[in-house]
Amino acid sequence: MHAVETWKPSVARMYDYFLGGKDHYAADRDAAEKVLVIEPETRVIAMQNRAFLRRVVRYLAREEGIRQFLDIGTGIPTMENVHDVAQRVAPESRVVYVDNEDNVLAHARALLVGHRDAGPCAYVDADLRDPEAVLAGAASMLDFSHPVAVLLFAILHFIPDEDDPWGVTVRLMQAVPAGSYLAVSHAMSADLSAEQRAGLDEVYAATNAGGVTQRPIDGIARFFDGLELVEPGLTNISDWRPEPGQDPHPTRRLFHGGVGRKG
Repeated sequence: MHAVETWKPSVARMYDYFLGGKDHYAADRDAAEKVLVIEPETRVIAMQNRAFLRRVVRYLAREEGIRQFLDIGTGIPTMENVHDVAQRVAPESRVVYVDNEDNVLAHARALLVGHRDAGPCAYVDADLRDPEAVLAGAASMLDFSHPVAVLLFAILHFIPDEDDPWGVTVRLMQAVPAGSYLAVSHAMSADLSAEQRAGLDEVYAATNAGGVTQRPIDGIARFFDGLELVEPGLTNISDWRPEPGQDPHPTRRLFHGGVGRKG
């Protein structure tokens, strides 16, 4: 494992900062504050994305009977991780977390050691751009002859068009059987001015991700090609099966998401 680059902003640590966590450095905080100046709702959006993750995992475990979860680009472990939600519904649920950032993996290993009461879960050091490595690592925990939920929350917008994120997603879904699911949340270009998009591009270009690609709705919809979208379809993440008492419109159209089923 390489030394953690504390001098370069990390998108995982910036996300932790947006969520009110404590696992970040000065460079991460400075970059995150620049993002908040450009788009003040970023912190709310991050919290809504975590809430979306919880609702999706709960739905898949409780209503669809999914017992295997592959969470790629998991970020720094925080409260209510995928295994917390899934194993509350079904303790036998298997969860594999995938990330390629040393800082994330260090926290992940500490979580595994410190939470012996957690059910079956594992961490894989791999990059989403290399789906074969992701699948090979996940095979130690997951049985790909049974349905798997592939979770891509707030990660695909860090893969530029030239790296073909759609092809990567297709390869992942080819590896799982019928009855599997794909869940995606993604930054949208709608409701952002050209000046805001340029400002965000500049901030994220200096991070370990090397940039961010906010896509239009049709670009996000392409990730679900060949899959059957679960109601209510591809929508603002806060509108996807909101819980009772939840404000369904706390943000503008800056993050969309959905869940698709492989037939």
